[in-house]
Amino acid sequence: MSAFEKEEYEIRIAKVRKSMDEKNIEILIVTDPSNMAWLTGYDGWSFYVQQCVVLTLEGEPLWFGRGMDANGAKRTAFMRHENIIGYADDYVQNPEKHPMDYLSGIFKETSGMPATGASGGAGWAQKTIGVEKDNYYFTASCFESLQKNLPQANFVDATALVNWQRTVKSPRELDFMRKAARIVEKMHARILDVIEPGMRKNDLVAEIYHAAISGVADTSETKGFGGDYPAIVPMTPTGADASAAHLTWDDRPIPNNSGTFFEIAGCYRRYHCPLCRTVYLGTPPQKYLDVEKAVLEGIEAGLEAAKPGNLAEDIAAAWSKTIAKYGYEKDSRCGYPIGLSYPPDWGERTVSFRKGDKTVLEPNMTFHFMPALWFEDWGLETTESILITETGAETLANVPRKLFVKP
Repeated sequence: MSAFEKEEYEIRIAKVRKSMDEKNIEILIVTDPSNMAWLTGYDGWSFYVQQCVVLTLEGEPLWFGRGMDANGAKRTAFMRHENIIGYADDYVQNPEKHPMDYLSGIFKETSGMPATGASGGAGWAQKTIGVEKDNYYFTASCFESLQKNLPQANFVDATALVNWQRTVKSPRELDFMRKAARIVEKMHARILDVIEPGMRKNDLVAEIYHAAISGVADTSETKGFGGDYPAIVPMTPTGADASAAHLTWDDRPIPNNSGTFFEIAGCYRRYHCPLCRTVYLGTPPQKYLDVEKAVLEGIEAGLEAAKPGNLAEDIAAAWSKTIAKYGYEKDSRCGYPIGLSYPPDWGERTVSFRKGDKTVLEPNMTFHFMPALWFEDWGLETTESILITETGAETLANVPRKLFVKP
């Protein structure tokens, strides 16, 4: 079952086709699983092998992937089954043949693909074809195969073409993200309930995962819902490890008199709500309190700038100007768009909150405002996932914005 009504997928496809037409792209090969899901509803852990959605300027998309995953596409994608094409398993991780060889054969078939309603057949092999060159899932071998087998095609870079169409969320997408926010609230509450000196970090992460996937229970007012796996594993570095942004966990006990930041996300139906908080066991040194003050004031300034008509760089400028008053600076971006995603990243890879990004903020855009600071031997992360509204910014999750201290 697709997560959305067919009409919503049709709206999304129309947006992508408009962009394709503007860029003179006749066929788009979409390999990013987030973009595949956004366009068709396909949802499966199959992105470790070659797969894609093929979109022409008319008709239904084609889903193309490993034969054993075709039934998954039939179960989750909105298209008719004849537009779901599986390749034989001897194409998988075989140095003698590549799945894109098979796809090229489809493009060259004289009979075409009438089920799509598109003008298939030999003409497909001579079209202008967009590919997501700078994408985790589109390998050099994929491109080499297509170029070798379709020598008359004109290949152009369509990296992030679909991603940019995803920036403004629909009401149902926002509903999913608000559910993810309820989950991440529960995750942080569980951390505060169980963390203590001497607890093994892996045991704490197990509690985080349990809270994330068990989701939110029924209440007298609302029906509960379960959680999904996040696109990024919990980042939980302690002490000097917290000077690094992306360390995960091990099985060592958490020492007393140490700070740990938790970069985690709730996830519902592949939609994410990241939220970071820092917990200090014991009495925090003054440096933590000083940075906390600067960060909280900087977040308020950034949120004030997060309104329709302003630019992405305005948020970064407000944040940077505020923390500079306290003698701090951050040379990395402080935010990015979020929504539907698969590993290894929960960002949408388009907008960045940094100097020079002139993207105009619009209502129903969603971002992870990520003004973390890392120092030589420690770090502090306090972040918010935000929705641009008609008048300003709404924080999706409701977790106290502070350094948490457990004496």
